[in-house]
Amino acid sequence: MKKELEQVRLGNIADTDYEIFALLKQRYSPRTFRDEKIKKGQLNQLFEAARWSASSNNLQPWRFIYAEKGSEAFDKIVNCLSDFNKKWAPEAPLLMLAIYKEKTNDGKENFHALHDLGLCLGNMSVQAQYLDIALHHMAGVDWKKAQKEFNVPDGYHISSAIAVGYYGGELDKLPKKLQESELAGRQRVPQEDFAFKEVWES
Repeated sequence: MKKELEQVRLGNIADTDYEIFALLKQRYSPRTFRDEKIKKGQLNQLFEAARWSASSNNLQPWRFIYAEKGSEAFDKIVNCLSDFNKKWAPEAPLLMLAIYKEKTNDGKENFHALHDLGLCLGNMSVQAQYLDIALHHMAGVDWKKAQKEFNVPDGYHISSAIAVGYYGGELDKLPKKLQESELAGRQRVPQEDFAFKEVWES
């Protein structure tokens, strides 16, 4: 099993066209994690990486709610996930909800709030990778239900959920189709499909 898990890790290293930072190549989003609680100090490191993210006008619009497996709050997050994510996410040692503040302090719409949350989660992802912690970001969450469950006030919007755990989970804990997904090759569109010099290219 240990050899199989190592093969999964090696198989998920990005086959990049150009050399990039090793932690970025190694990062991927598993659906199985080691049965180990996230260390408090390392959790603080994740949030510290988020804290020092860039943001428009330094407004820092990100907020998080997190819960450890076995807690009532953890179960409440699970109940807000899509049926697909409920197949695997309950085995993560920790779940988070990622939230952004919709308006600036003077009441204007913060058009860049979601962008800033994304930057923040990018920082957190790299820090997590450094600590051998995997983050699996999930769009499949009923945000309206979660807003009510956690009494999120008006003006704040739940964007996504995140499963957090150490790499090295056991594949046989996943349904067969998800095991196949863990072993599948990773694909990305080529640079020329999204980076255009001087003029938009269709």
